[in-house]
Parts: sequence; C-alpha cells; structure tokens
Amino acid sequence: MLSVDVFEIAGRKVWIGVIHEKKIQGITFALDGAQFRANIERLLGFLRKRGVNAKTEEAESDYPSLVRDVILGRRVNPEVLPMLSFDGVTPFERRVYEWLTKNVKRGSVITYGSLAKAIGTSPRAIGGAMKRNPYPIVVPCHRVVASGGIGYYTPRLEEKVFLLEIEGVKGWTDSKRT
Repeated sequence: MLSVDVFEIAGRKVWIGVIHEKKIQGITFALDGAQFRANIERLLGFLRKRGVNAKTEEAESDYPSLVRDVILGRRVNPEVLPMLSFDGVTPFERRVYEWLTKNVKRGSVITYGSLAKAIGTSPRAIGGAMKRNPYPIVVPCHRVVASGGIGYYTPRLEEKVFLLEIEGVKGWTDSKRT
C-alpha cells in the first residue's frame, strides 16, 4: 500500500510517501511534487530490485503523519524503529540503520568516519548504506556528514539541509560547509 500526504513544515510544502504492508517497507519525501513522483519511482524500483513485494495501491494510514512528527521532533526516531519491516535490507545495512537511529539524536550529527568506527567498517561502506536507506527521516541518514562538510544526500542535498535546519543543526548547513 502507498500512503501519501502533503504537510506545511517550516513554511515549505513537504510531500511524504510511505509504502507499507504490516510494517513500513519504505519512506520517501520531497520539497516539490515533481521530485516526489521521481522519488516514489526510485523507491519502488529499489524495493522491487531487493525482492520486496511493494504495492502501489493508495491507502489511508497514519504513517505519513508519523514521519512528519519525527521531522518536527514530536516523536523520537528509536520509537518508530519497530515499525520498519527491514524487508530487502542486508544484515549489514540493518546494523548500520539501527545503530544510527538509536545513537545519533535530533540536533546532532556524526561523520561517516565516526559512524564507520562505531560499526567496525569503512566510511565508504557507511556512505553506500546511507545512499540505499529506504527509511529516510526515521533512519536519520541526513545526520551523517563528511568530516569537511555536509556530505551527500539522495536524492538532493536541499532535503538534507532542510532536515538539519529544522533540527537546529545550523553549523553544518552554512555556505562554507555545503
């Protein structure tokens, strides 16, 4: 099932889509409608490539509001972790996502290198896991930054900056670091 809603957050329209069955199979969001449609297609392609039976029939659910509440800080990320299916996610990715979600709190960031050290892997492996994260916002990949700047973000850096600014992480979003 696919649940979609549009919210006004910090003066911007934010499209949130959640693919789900019994649990959340994937999340996407965007700051404009055209990008949102592209993000849905990219997420569906990723999930299907990973063997997840992701259905696109639209269905009402509270999941988009739940994701919005995480953005706004009304819900903390670890609280939502049990609602994720982890379908199609490798054991390594799951370990990275769970550690990140439980340990890097709203308003803070961690470098790819520091996360790699905590997990016992390489920064490049962490970057790959972040790029493939099917649960953005809940699994806060936007909080993972490069040692010399903000780093990357799929699909667009604008979304990473938006999320970090809402969380009050201004030092990583100024023009010197992006």
